[in-house]
Amino acid sequence: MSSSSSPKRIRLGILTPSSNTALEPLTYELITVLNAHLPSTQITAHFSRFSVTKISLTPDGLAQFDLGPILAAAQLLADAQVDIIGWSGTSAGWLDFSQDLTLCAEIEKATGIKATTSILALNKALELWDVKKLGLVTPYLDDVQAKIVENYKGIGVEIGEKMERHLRVVKNTDIADIGEKTLDGMVGDVVGSGVDAVTTFCTNLIAAQRVRFWEEKYKVPVFDTVTTVVWDMLRECGVDAKGTKGWGMIFDKN
Repeated sequence: MSSSSSPKRIRLGILTPSSNTALEPLTYELITVLNAHLPSTQITAHFSRFSVTKISLTPDGLAQFDLGPILAAAQLLADAQVDIIGWSGTSAGWLDFSQDLTLCAEIEKATGIKATTSILALNKALELWDVKKLGLVTPYLDDVQAKIVENYKGIGVEIGEKMERHLRVVKNTDIADIGEKTLDGMVGDVVGSGVDAVTTFCTNLIAAQRVRFWEEKYKVPVFDTVTTVVWDMLRECGVDAKGTKGWGMIFDKN
């Protein structure tokens, strides 16, 4: 009598902005699909919050991303013995990519657990797909958007005037109310400028579930920042999720 081996369990620890209502449901939906695609692996997601209520370049807006509260939230995830910690947020887009590199190093130092982020993962995907012209769709203010464009220019990724659209929303809870019709229009606008890929760049946008529709319509990869962090967490855990269907071309490569 033979017994089947138990699936390999992977616990993903995910850092979440306190006011975010989109990323957890979307992450669960994605993980349900991943578990169906990977029957020998059982993936679970576990969340820890720290205070973020608005997106702006004001001193109090920037202070929300100080290391102390984030590391405290990461330590709570470490209590659950997660396999990896991911920051499902886009703050390094306007702060500087080095901010996330520092954060990951400090998380590993404090917890002994490897870490990644939505933006570090996005940048890995852009490199894998050799993206030189990027369509940027966000809900952010003009000055936040300008910082993101500037930071991508610094790593050789062009986001021209016609390659970006943003909605000037400050309050984070309002971002999750942005509907698919609005996002459809924004993605269509930036694709028309001849980009190599598009990113829906905010983990409180309810956008990841729409990526397949946009990719089939426009024939370019769309990288959503809720999905990018999960994709990279699995890669760092040695899980090959290549071939996962319904959540974008990002799963065409590993």
